[in-house]
Amino acid sequence: MTFTDADNAALYDRLNPWKGADADFYDPLVDEARDVLDVGCGTGQMLIAARERGHAGRLVGLDPHDPSLDRARRRTDVEWVLAKAEDARWEAEFGLAVMSSNAFQCFVTDDELRNSLRAIRKALRPGARFAFDTRNPAAREWDAWRDATFEIDDLLVSYEVETVEDGVVTFTESTSRDGDLLRCDRASLRFLEVDELNGFLAETGFMIEGQYGGWTRGPITDRTRSIVTVAATRSW
Repeated sequence: MTFTDADNAALYDRLNPWKGADADFYDPLVDEARDVLDVGCGTGQMLIAARERGHAGRLVGLDPHDPSLDRARRRTDVEWVLAKAEDARWEAEFGLAVMSSNAFQCFVTDDELRNSLRAIRKALRPGARFAFDTRNPAAREWDAWRDATFEIDDLLVSYEVETVEDGVVTFTESTSRDGDLLRCDRASLRFLEVDELNGFLAETGFMIEGQYGGWTRGPITDRTRSIVTVAATRSW
């Protein structure tokens, strides 16, 4: 039995539909911006939903994973770009950049993080916003991933944490059917403390407009799972 990259992208959408508190947070920001860059857009659910709500401006999705973009490309009235964030070459073209679903945590090394933030900053006009979310390391969410499983139809998706080192969590996601392993994917995510995160933002030309412990804009505590940030571009 095979489980292709296209199958996996479709499964992602089923496990992570674009709805709920995070969509309620991002959607108004997207709706009020004339031109939006979705960094790490994956299968494009956020921008597709914006078009379906009637957004008439420029929408661009950027992602390095071609199978995810193949699924997104079914919607042809959005620009889909295959590239890493650090390789983006836009200059002052967008009023809003977003990174949802903790995609920000895929920037694992300092160099990748700095280079990606600089490219995003360069793509934005003066006074533009960059909104994104990342998991709060104080909540130790990776503990809940150890041996976690999800069932959807005849598929079983399970997770195993391999290492937690210097703020980087490496784990595997396995997909099985009737006891047969269909695929196993390995990934690493970086968990940044607030001060460290804000240091990278300041260094690359952003200032904090708002920073919250979750989608309802509450305070950041050791118990809040997410750090939700709205940053603004500043002049050097």
